[in-house]
This record gives sequence, structure tokens and C-alpha cells, in this order.
Amino acid sequence: MKTRFTRLLASSLSVAALTAGLAGCGAGPKDGANGELTLWTHNAGNAPELDAIQEVVDAFNASQDNATIKVQAFPQDSYNDSVVAAASANKLPCLVDIDGPNVPNWAWAQYLRPLELSTDLSKHLDSTLGNWNGTTYAVGTYDVALSLMARKSDLDAAGVRGATIEKPWTKDEFDAALASLKALGRWDYPLDLGTAGTGEWTPYAYSPLLQSFGGDLINRDGAQSADGYLNSAPAVAWGTWFRGLVEQGYMAQKSGKDSTLDFLNHKSAIVYTGSWAADKAREALGDDLAVMPSVDLGTGPKIGGGSWQWGVSTGCANPEAAMDYLDFSLRSENIAKVAKATGTIPATDAAAELVPGFEPGGTNRILMDFSKKFSVLRPETPAYAFISSEFEKATADILAGAVPQKALNRAVKNIDANIKSNKGYTN
Repeated sequence: MKTRFTRLLASSLSVAALTAGLAGCGAGPKDGANGELTLWTHNAGNAPELDAIQEVVDAFNASQDNATIKVQAFPQDSYNDSVVAAASANKLPCLVDIDGPNVPNWAWAQYLRPLELSTDLSKHLDSTLGNWNGTTYAVGTYDVALSLMARKSDLDAAGVRGATIEKPWTKDEFDAALASLKALGRWDYPLDLGTAGTGEWTPYAYSPLLQSFGGDLINRDGAQSADGYLNSAPAVAWGTWFRGLVEQGYMAQKSGKDSTLDFLNHKSAIVYTGSWAADKAREALGDDLAVMPSVDLGTGPKIGGGSWQWGVSTGCANPEAAMDYLDFSLRSENIAKVAKATGTIPATDAAAELVPGFEPGGTNRILMDFSKKFSVLRPETPAYAFISSEFEKATADILAGAVPQKALNRAVKNIDANIKSNKGYTN
């Protein structure tokens, strides 16, 4: 979970962050001026993805003589601070990776230039494109999808129908399934929704449940107010239901740190986890594994869309070479290389055919189908980082027993004040 979700920090920068941000940039010409371009990634310590990125970079460097890409990896926890610090000093590298929901903020802050690629982006999953104001500023080679996983044998023992993409569980079916599973007495809590998660996990995982009830994080028409959306009657119904899962003993207020591992150790009957866990779960459970869509809580199943993406900075002295590299990285074989290393959903159908399990009819293809059919992007607004933080606070308060209406009203008040103080993020 940790390698997929971050939040852009809106606080003032420390000297340490500034130092980290400028490391490797120097005080000389802008990056790319001498034909050597720097690529920043958040993957320090995440060997599988970092190694795959390096392989793609090495292949690009060997394929032509016009430019050389050099990789610099940062720990995820300091990555966003480093980018903001470097941007404030006009020292951004040519190529940066960006957590999808942060793209509008970085575009608004003029860190990123619009993409000018020869690649046909219409063939990419919509959720792999970072857009703002109708312009694409970033593109990803993969996405991830949340699902419900269970043992078929447990569902059978409780007399519960397995949910399918054609016929997901309704709210009433889901509640009844949890009651039946709890009655078996095999688990302290039959459901694990990953409530130990913090940061970007909270809106990624739980705002789709809110949206399935009919609420949302903000009015997406202009993104100027959360009033009547995040504190609407459907949003309050979500909060009441969500807290009710704790009150009825269906899930823990705070789950274990690794929900997937707990599920595989049979500490829960149903786990809410991502496509990154599918291969491990299938290896452990074989044909007993049921991979199911999220619950239809009123307006259809919803899951979060948008993971890490790549963009070109406004400070790059050689944007043409940076765009050439992105085009190269988006070739099917390179998308497949990263997807294989990370257990993620390839960004295109053509690349999926090269990734075992994601080809048509493959065991993991259903996860790509979930992404295509059910994913909802987090609001494409520069205000998102603040919205995310406020939703996290409200969700934690609701789980702890706060009155949902009050918690959500407080979040709305703070979000609307932030948008107003930033003049609507329109300039």
C-alpha cells in the first residue's frame, strides 16, 4: 500500500527538504541543457519498480545519441517536499513522477508543461492520464484497482453468493453477507477495509464508497465548493453506514498494518485490497480465491482511479528529448516491463497482452475490467491536496464515533475556505 499513495504537502518547507530537493541539481544551467536529462522518482527502496524504470532508461539511452537520461530516486516520504523545494528554487529536473491526483496542483503551480507526444493516448486507460483544464500534463504506464477478495469456501459456508462484475453485491446483500459470516464465529471481524491506512489511502479507498452512496468530495462543476456534496444526505448516510460497520462488529476501527497478509493468514473473511496483491493471494489460495468488485451502495460500484504518472517540468532546457523519452517509455513492451515488476494494471490493452494474467481471459484481467468500468478519478483540481487532508480527518473522526454530519460539515467549511483563500485556484 505504501508505494502507491502520497499527498502533496502544503506546509512550509524545511531546510532539510530544500537541501534534498536541490541535491543533484547544482547551481549551473537548467537540467537538460547539455543533453543530459535527470529523471526523479519516488521509488528509492522499492527495488522492483526502480529496477524496471532503470531498464527502460538504459534501453532509451542505448537507442539514440541525442540525449542521456539519468535516474535519481528519492524515498517516498520526502519526494513531494523535494519537488516543491526544487520548483521554488527553479531547479526542477526535466522528468518527474507524480501521484495522479496531484497533477492539477503541479500544473496550476506551473511545475509541469503540457505533454506533446506522438503516442496515441486515447488507447490508454483514462485513469492513467493526468489532466487539468482540458490539457494533459502527465501519463502513467499503469494503474491499480481495488477489489474485495474472499475465500470461496468461506462464502459457501456462510451461504453467501459471490459477487461478480455483472452482478455486484448491493448494500443489503453486503450487510447480510457480513452478518452471515460473523455468525460462523471464525473471525474477530469478518471484514477488513484497511482502516489502519493513513494519508492518501483514505480518500483513495473510502471516497469511492461515499460516491457510491451518491455523495462526493466536491462539486465537480468548477470545483469551487464542497457544500451540498461532502456534507449531503448521501454523504451522511455513507458516514453512518461506515461507522456502523465498526459498531456492529463487522470490522475493526483500526485494522492490522497489513490487511492482505492478515487475510491470507485467515484473520478476516473479506479484505478490501488492490490489484498489487492479486498474484500473492492467488499463489496462496489458488482456485479458492474470489476476486470481486466493490459494493453497489446505491449508484453502482466505484473504485479510485489514478496512480503514479510521468511529466515534464517547465524548467527543462530540452523538453523535446524529455518527450521523446516518454514516448519510448510508453511503448507496449516498456509498459509491460513495469507492470510485470510491480503487479499493476498495464495502461493499454496492447501492453496487457504481454503481461501474464492480464491478457484477455487471464486470471487478473478482471482487475483491468474493474478499472475500466468502475474507476472514478479524485477531483481534478489544484485544491485536491487540501480536500484529501480534510477528508482523511473527517473519516478518522467518524470511525472514532463522531457524528457524521458534524464531521463532514467541518470538512466542508475548511475546504471552501481554502478554495476561497486561493481565489478559486483559477490563476
